Amino acid sequence: MQLELTHVYVLSIAVAVLAFGVAAYFYTWVKARPSSNKEIETISEYIRQGANAFLRREYVILARFVLIVGILILVFLPKPIWQGEVVDNIVMGVTYVVGAIVSALAGKIGIMIATIANKKAAEAAVTDIKSSFLTGFRGGAVMGMAVVGASLLGVTVVFMLTKSSAAVLGFSFGASSLALFAKAGGGIFTKTADISADLVGKVELGIPEDDPRNPAVIADNVGDNVGDVAGMGADLFDSHVASLSAALAMAIGIDNGVGRHSLLVLCFGALGLLASTIGVLMARMGTNGNPTGALNKSTYITTGIFAVLTTAVTFLFDFEIRIWGAVMIGLLVGVVIGIASDYFTNDNKKPVQNVAKASESGPAFTILSGTSYGFLSVLPPLVGIAISALISYNLCAAIDAANSVQYGMFGIAMAAVGMLSIVGMIISNDAYGPIVDNARGLVEMGDLGEKALEITDELDSAGNTVKAVTKGFAISAAGLTIIALLGAFMSEVNTAAAELGVAGITGFDILNPVVFFGMIVGAAIPAVFSAMLMLGVDRNAQRMVAEIHRQFKEIPGLLEGRKGVRPEYEKCIDIATVGALKELIPAGLMAIVATVVVGFVGGVQAIGGFLTGNIVSGLLIALFMSNSGGLWDNAKKYIEAGNHGGKGSDAHKAAVVGDTVGDPYKDTAGPSINTQVTVVSLISSLMATLFLAFSLFG
Repeated sequence: MQLELTHVYVLSIAVAVLAFGVAAYFYTWVKARPSSNKEIETISEYIRQGANAFLRREYVILARFVLIVGILILVFLPKPIWQGEVVDNIVMGVTYVVGAIVSALAGKIGIMIATIANKKAAEAAVTDIKSSFLTGFRGGAVMGMAVVGASLLGVTVVFMLTKSSAAVLGFSFGASSLALFAKAGGGIFTKTADISADLVGKVELGIPEDDPRNPAVIADNVGDNVGDVAGMGADLFDSHVASLSAALAMAIGIDNGVGRHSLLVLCFGALGLLASTIGVLMARMGTNGNPTGALNKSTYITTGIFAVLTTAVTFLFDFEIRIWGAVMIGLLVGVVIGIASDYFTNDNKKPVQNVAKASESGPAFTILSGTSYGFLSVLPPLVGIAISALISYNLCAAIDAANSVQYGMFGIAMAAVGMLSIVGMIISNDAYGPIVDNARGLVEMGDLGEKALEITDELDSAGNTVKAVTKGFAISAAGLTIIALLGAFMSEVNTAAAELGVAGITGFDILNPVVFFGMIVGAAIPAVFSAMLMLGVDRNAQRMVAEIHRQFKEIPGLLEGRKGVRPEYEKCIDIATVGALKELIPAGLMAIVATVVVGFVGGVQAIGGFLTGNIVSGLLIALFMSNSGGLWDNAKKYIEAGNHGGKGSDAHKAAVVGDTVGDPYKDTAGPSINTQVTVVSLISSLMATLFLAFSLFG
């Protein structure tokens, strides 16, 4: 049978619309859950207002950034506008702005549902764990379906209207640049509040985690939404768009225009979202079930559905079996990476339990053991990425010996598409985490009883484990996507070289001093980027700790919990907001400027080395931070469950210190690095012509 491009456009748009329909159904279902507790309603409203206020102020700043970059793209990309290709520049500028707008909407949708689902899940916990779990998961699934539906629809429409790889990459760059700053800003906000609340509340005063007496507790709950919901939504939207964009850019190069390979990319992207849609509709948990097991089972079901659908389509429409094999390699490695992350962060496994045990000897041993396990945890995903890249490259390079490099890199791009095929389910699982974390806080602040607290503690622990798994998955998927974007960069360079009448490139020799220069600089960027973000958290947290001390000292009866005495929550929210907005631009701007400087100094060869160093260094640091942070968090929760002395013990205080270190690791710097790597890769592809034409040593 012959599949036409028009059919694939219809399929992609129809599946995206179906995903929006499921999101609307889940939104209505969650909103209809009962909630009548006035205290919880009041606190939930504080959280909703704080999250929306931060997002509004953040988006005003980012709108200015997007406008400035959009004008620069209009003037200079893909070629300087005075060279006569005005329409191409306008298209790229418009698609960049549209990508940024849709990425911002992804964050806004997440906030909108999460601030409703948290209070509904809290009150459902009074009834049973099954109801609370389903409320939290379906709240997350609203975001999963809406975000991936928007990414598939956006890429399909841009490609359908322009048939241009540059336009698709421009759309992806818009999504990535906004995601970079949204993730960084949200991460700084959430960890400022979390660290401050824990250090003063748990360590100094020995009061519970979500005690309403703590002035930072509402800011902490707001942070869960702006960092782990809005930020991660924009991040995974960016990863999905980038994987499709890289594959489409290379497909156009292989087909010398729009052809069968472009059709295949969009078809597999649509089938991935269809599988995720079926998977979230089937997600269930028994009354006595395990929430982690329920979340993992849903992921495995979605994976199986995608495998079946793509197998059927491959044979039905006679697609190249080797490309399907590359997609399956990516999908399989994604599952293996998830299992490895689960092993190092699940409190039922030895690494978390060993770190909890080490905490009996003091915080130094908590940090030392957690750091060691964090470094060990990077081996499985990095080996998985390396193997999937190696196999998928060689598998597809054999399709056409004359164009083995093109087909090989396209194979890696399709492996990334495969790994991110079930991203709708991944986002649903990830957004579930902060929703149930907020629900746990609301249960404690609303005094809904020990049974509800035990249920939300269990759901929260599962959320922490799944968040570590999804972050590991997102970082690893970004790794494959970036390798694919390296191929897209080579395609863009060779297209520009043909137009300029100069030699193209087939690879990068690290013994070439220009390539080596770029590689060393590129390897340093993720470390500097991480340091800048974490120093921002450090400065901001110190200001908030001082504010918490002031309130406990100056507000009579606050520490004693006198009836009618409330902290000035808004002061802490304002400190977190102002500090995060101040710190979010410099780190991202540093990475962007470094890329441009290296390109104009060393040309396309230096950029090849820069991207290689950035990928390897960025993946290692991001995986280490994500996994060690998740491990420290669950080691703390393992002790709080009554092990090694339980709450208030010396081991607990040491574990809180470990969690304080891990917080900016796993929620600020770690998950922001993969977006940083994506951004610099897209900039390199978009500016390939300029780097080829103007450089000192190129």
